[in-house]
Amino acid sequence: MNTVIRKIGNSEGVIIPKEILEQAGLKSGDNLQIVSDGSELRLVKAKDDFEKEIAIAREFMTRYHDALSKLAK
Repeated sequence: MNTVIRKIGNSEGVIIPKEILEQAGLKSGDNLQIVSDGSELRLVKAKDDFEKEIAIAREFMTRYHDALSKLAK
């Protein structure tokens, strides 16, 4: 299926047909990750909570740095 890159405000965008969204289990508002491999682009559904989980893990590691360092020995 072909589509066209279009001007959307100050950006460029691609309209994804409804049938493709349904097949992929996507809906308006879902976060996507763009993966570039040379001349190929892939859209992958992003985990919504990934950034939140990383922030929590970093806070935990900072708070318990001494205990984790002792456990790592």
